[in-house]
Amino acid sequence: MTARVSDLETIKRISAVPAMLQVVTEMTGLRFAAVARVTETSWTACAVLDRLGFGLEAGGELDLVTTLCHEIHASRQLIVIDNVDEDETYCHHHTPRIYGFKSYISVPVLRTDGRFFGTICALDPSPAKLSEPKILAMMASFARLLAIQLEAEEDFQKTEAALLDARETAELREQFIAVLGHDLRNPLFAITAGAGMLLRRPLGEQDAGRAVSVIEHMLACGRRALRLVDDVLDFARGRLGNGIPLAVRECPDLEAVLRHILSELQGAHPDRVIEGDIGPLNGVRCDADRVAQLLSNLVANAVTHGTAESPVVVTARVEDGAFVLSVTNQGPPIPPDIIPRLFQPYWRPAEEAPKAGLGLGLYIVGEIARSHGGRMSVSSGAGGTSFTFTLPSSTPG
Repeated sequence: MTARVSDLETIKRISAVPAMLQVVTEMTGLRFAAVARVTETSWTACAVLDRLGFGLEAGGELDLVTTLCHEIHASRQLIVIDNVDEDETYCHHHTPRIYGFKSYISVPVLRTDGRFFGTICALDPSPAKLSEPKILAMMASFARLLAIQLEAEEDFQKTEAALLDARETAELREQFIAVLGHDLRNPLFAITAGAGMLLRRPLGEQDAGRAVSVIEHMLACGRRALRLVDDVLDFARGRLGNGIPLAVRECPDLEAVLRHILSELQGAHPDRVIEGDIGPLNGVRCDADRVAQLLSNLVANAVTHGTAESPVVVTARVEDGAFVLSVTNQGPPIPPDIIPRLFQPYWRPAEEAPKAGLGLGLYIVGEIARSHGGRMSVSSGAGGTSFTFTLPSSTPG
């Protein structure tokens, strides 16, 4: 959110502002009043009361140099004009001619630390007696009140945002602990149960085959537990640190690394078809192990969500100096409103059945891409769903 939009939203949330403008118009007889955010380069209406048909609404902008608020920003002094035709300072000024007013009043709004926020201003095509002490005192009081309300609202918004962030963090932590505990329990139980069985039974030659099977299962479970721990560490690095650490170098073996990953994944999913179209990958600078991890997570996601009858297609090319890696699967298209949330940690569609895993795969994919200075993009439609990693030729060294 830009500062200008943020200021506009903050003023909208101050319920006293419409009443202030109402009192200003009633006390002065002027038919247009506004609260304006004024910077060194811009004039933006944050709140407007218009009985003239002036044509300016909240969020509207004026060319700063055409306004008198430009001068107030510099001097930090109010301007009062009862009748511009009789005012020696402003009778030949360009602003009254541009906007067609005869009477005008504007008072600066200064924050408690002295920073300039903007003005409360009002005008009318007819002359008006504005230099009376009670009107000047009212405008000054409203400016001070608005400054206090403005800072109170900003403090409230900061507190509200901090509470929301704390609540989201707490929910994330609870979900994280629950899922991690659930997913680690099974492989660790298999490891401990297998080890206990081997210790309890004296093994003869006839039991050797059974022992090998149990040990292989234990190793597989141990590797799964390690992968879960690695995912947790990568999550912590990405969430709490400066991104996933990389060892970037020239990777002449990247093509072989990616082909090896596809071979491993095909072995792990013998009932699925995984097609690889890996072109020459010369001149790519990256962390090959992390790119392999990215590919593994994308293919695992494609296997999970794609239709079993259709292949998972992997392509890797160097195009116009950029390394482009894409994984495509067939299946129901992903709704457009869901795509921006795919790389959030732990997130899954509410209607999706629970699945094994921490739900960190795509989050880690996004972090690996970000740490490389690359980007992830997703396209999904009748022709399938594709996740594409693009790494420009200029990569971190």
